[in-house]
Amino acid sequence: MLLKLFLEFMKIGGLTIGGGYAMISIVKEECVDKNNWIKEDEFYDMLTVSESTPGPIAINMATYIGYKQAGITGAVVASIGVVFIPVLIIYVVALFLSDFLKFKIVSDAFNGLRAAVSIIIMSVAYGMIKKEYRDSDKKKVSLFLFFVTLILMILFGILNINVNTVYIILVAFLVAFIMLLVNKI
Repeated sequence: MLLKLFLEFMKIGGLTIGGGYAMISIVKEECVDKNNWIKEDEFYDMLTVSESTPGPIAINMATYIGYKQAGITGAVVASIGVVFIPVLIIYVVALFLSDFLKFKIVSDAFNGLRAAVSIIIMSVAYGMIKKEYRDSDKKKVSLFLFFVTLILMILFGILNINVNTVYIILVAFLVAFIMLLVNKI
């Protein structure tokens, strides 16, 4: 079991470009759909906790699933597995290619990857809304806010407007609070 945990999370960490949020759909596929290590509802609960606790989301998810499967040892093995290849890649890049972002092909590849990762993250958010809100009115409001957010992100990107993340979090909190008061979600 420990070897399987290590290899699965090493694969997840090694094949996912874009960080923890980009890994969510692959973690779900591997841990819920393929290996049945946790149930889908538990996955979304774990995802919520992983997003709200300190530390990288991928490590939080790996630690939880590893612990669920094999206790403390499983948590350590899964956590090491998910960071093994990214740390190795970063080490090699830092060791041999100090100016590697100056290569046009590399910078172009990263620009393309940013767009792809954004789409993956938005896809996960859309899936969470569909899964969480079975009530049609709540789903409609959530999907409306989702698409407004998506359109604003695209518009800000096109116009090259940088918005401080703190302001985004404050606006999201305010919108959620208003929705809570008005709709009693």
